[in-house]
Amino acid sequence: MRENIHLACEKCARRNYHTTKNKKTHTSKFEVRKYCRWCREHTNHKEAKL
Repeated sequence: MRENIHLACEKCARRNYHTTKNKKTHTSKFEVRKYCRWCREHTNHKEAKL
């Protein structure tokens, strides 16, 4: 039931990270604050389409 997802920076829209999530228990889009090496700061990263 786990699905691979990509995390894209909200500022520059680059896909910096990837992870997995359980689609049954987490139906909303995944969002986390992570470091973007192109923006050189911590920004929100949201689940992007594959």
